Amino acid sequence: MSRRIWQIFLLAVLMTVLFFCATVSAYADSGTALWPVQIGVSNSSGKLLVDANGASNGYFFAAVSGSTSHRLKLRVVKDGTTLTYDLNTNAAFELFPLQLGDGYYEIVLYENVSGKKYSQEGSVGLYVTLSRPDAAFLVPSQYLNYTQASECIAMADKLCAGKSEKEAFDAICKFMKTSFVYDFIKAINIKAGQLPDIDGSYAKKMGVCQDLSAIMVAMLRTQGIPSRLIIGYADSQYHAWTMTTINGQDSFFDPTAAIAAISQVKDYSMERYY
Repeated sequence: MSRRIWQIFLLAVLMTVLFFCATVSAYADSGTALWPVQIGVSNSSGKLLVDANGASNGYFFAAVSGSTSHRLKLRVVKDGTTLTYDLNTNAAFELFPLQLGDGYYEIVLYENVSGKKYSQEGSVGLYVTLSRPDAAFLVPSQYLNYTQASECIAMADKLCAGKSEKEAFDAICKFMKTSFVYDFIKAINIKAGQLPDIDGSYAKKMGVCQDLSAIMVAMLRTQGIPSRLIIGYADSQYHAWTMTTINGQDSFFDPTAAIAAISQVKDYSMERYY
């Protein structure tokens, strides 16, 4: 190969590399959401199947091997803290957060055998080093179930285009305050353990406190802004609200209070968060 051809070849390679780097940088800087990808079972124990390929990004998938008519519980344990979730009984994988920081996690599957009695049916240990401390608060999960096709995500992209984190947060707060009403009928009929309905509530522009808070958190996360759905008490009332990290500082917002669907609260106390 002549020297001239070699020079052209090397120039083409260099331009390709520079283009790739620029593309990656633009993607990283655009605030585009990280969408969890299920690759395959990486760990298994008894009836428990785990895909932990996304652990560094703050999430894992879990499922039961085979279907069952018995109720299933999944516990995520780290450093004495235990988070408990319901798990589908039809062998479908569900997405769960690794929200307790770096370190060793134990994921344990329990199956109901009678009454309130459960038997352990599998346990998987994971050593996790997160890509960033708040990685779990930038992705969906079982409790914050949204997808790239969710209508609220397209609205977040529209509202937040070209805005700083603070401006984006303010825009979404205003949107929640002016676009939604409280679903008092659902509040009466909601069942214990019922998950937030992001897509359904957004379509109706109506929901209970956990629906409204989940919608807001989903919109913020897809803009690259870490946000948490908080469950706890507003005075003596069981309630849900949001906490968002903006430029390293936590910012509180209660969508339900913003639409005057809850009386003025003197004290918020957190029980758990997602």
